Amino acid sequence: MSYPLAVIALVGRMVVLFALLMLVPLGFAWFGQDAAQGAFAVGTAVTLLAGLLMSLATWRFRRELQPRDGFVLVGLTWLLLPVFGALPLWLAIPDLSVTDAYFEAMSGFTATGATVLTGLDHLPLSVNVWRCFMMLVGGLGIIVLAVAILPMLGVGGAQLFKAESAGPLKDSKLTPRMAETARGLWTVYFTLAVLCFFAYAWAGMSWADAFMHMCSTMGLGGFSSHDLSFGFWDSARIEAVAIFFMMLSGVNFALYFVAFRQRSLRVLWRDVEVRAFYAVVLGSILFISLYLSAHQVYPSFEEALRHTAFHVVSLATTTGYASYDYAQWPAFAALGMILLGCFATCAGSTGGGIKMIRMLLLAKQAQRELVRIVHPNVVNPVVIGGNVVSNKVMQSVIAFMMIYGATLVGLTLVLLFSGLDPVTAFTAVIACVNNIGPGLGDVGPAVNYGGLTDFQTWVCTFGMLLGRLELLSLLVLFTPQFWRR
Repeated sequence: MSYPLAVIALVGRMVVLFALLMLVPLGFAWFGQDAAQGAFAVGTAVTLLAGLLMSLATWRFRRELQPRDGFVLVGLTWLLLPVFGALPLWLAIPDLSVTDAYFEAMSGFTATGATVLTGLDHLPLSVNVWRCFMMLVGGLGIIVLAVAILPMLGVGGAQLFKAESAGPLKDSKLTPRMAETARGLWTVYFTLAVLCFFAYAWAGMSWADAFMHMCSTMGLGGFSSHDLSFGFWDSARIEAVAIFFMMLSGVNFALYFVAFRQRSLRVLWRDVEVRAFYAVVLGSILFISLYLSAHQVYPSFEEALRHTAFHVVSLATTTGYASYDYAQWPAFAALGMILLGCFATCAGSTGGGIKMIRMLLLAKQAQRELVRIVHPNVVNPVVIGGNVVSNKVMQSVIAFMMIYGATLVGLTLVLLFSGLDPVTAFTAVIACVNNIGPGLGDVGPAVNYGGLTDFQTWVCTFGMLLGRLELLSLLVLFTPQFWRR
């Protein structure tokens, strides 16, 4: 009986911490005297009380957690915290259903950026602050999850990076203890966040907007305080700041920590995944800019380049900002940008998708099979960054991709069965599982997920959770073998 209770004891402490984080929007509500002040006061009190009760009721069951406990801990944390995150939204926004409130909170906490809300410009400031602040908190959790927790459990893109590719993480932890590792990552994360905040303010945003968009940029989430998102400003300077920090956030944060410790940026350039990330994004910007110019979508190449750069970076990094309704572009450009979000970001970043490291390994494996067809007896191992990748890792990658593909197909079929059109169903699943945010069709950048039924909303919510936890760490909880002692 102590097995689940030991996990609940730790979850209780996380809920208490989450309640303390609600003091940020409560402070905005208090000083701004907005209408959501009571909602955040109640939400903070209920969350704090729930966390304390969970902790006190399971106090005597505390013990050192085992790796198997980690899966339960991760699943419970990412299921429960959005419940408490949704509470003030449900209380503050009239006619918001429980389903939509939980979807919005899950989207924030997983840094997906899909929204069911309209009239963002007229919401209480504290509500928009909370929506975006959840992305900053979620982004921090994502980094620790990807770099520290999932590798310990034997799953996740960062585990492949650490185990098999060249770089500073190959044979040692960042620091001797995971707690120190987490602190190092937090330092990097919040340092970049502060720089992003002041950069947005310098570019022309108000202090409140700069804070909110800093939160959603660093978390690569994409929530905005305006219905028009970055189209509200129509500013090349603000878009340039967003591009710069989105690109920074798409890289493994652990590398920044190591670069700082070694006082050298060469560690970034030597990393094969980072080089591939920048090559894919920059190459896509140039190609799609030329494509839009050829189709005369914009009167000049310079204008096409500006809009393409912003949207390619936004979608490739799974942020989901928009300054223009790119669904009006030729279908190739719009769908191509969304598909970039499936793989472009690096493991250990706040981005979603399968991660660039897996895509590189799959490409190497495909190349190896083609060589094997011509030369059946040749010894041709998969090599990345000068290191041989074991067959065990390749099998893990292939298994992950099979589950990933089955998840996309399965959830798309479920949404088609529920009555959605193919474009909306497919892109909604792609956008949610890869934590991109907007899709195409009825969930495109000019609209949102508010038109979905409750059933369709829950399917997309499940997709966001699956994608953020890298599929395996959540799906393993549904296997009978996991629960056998």
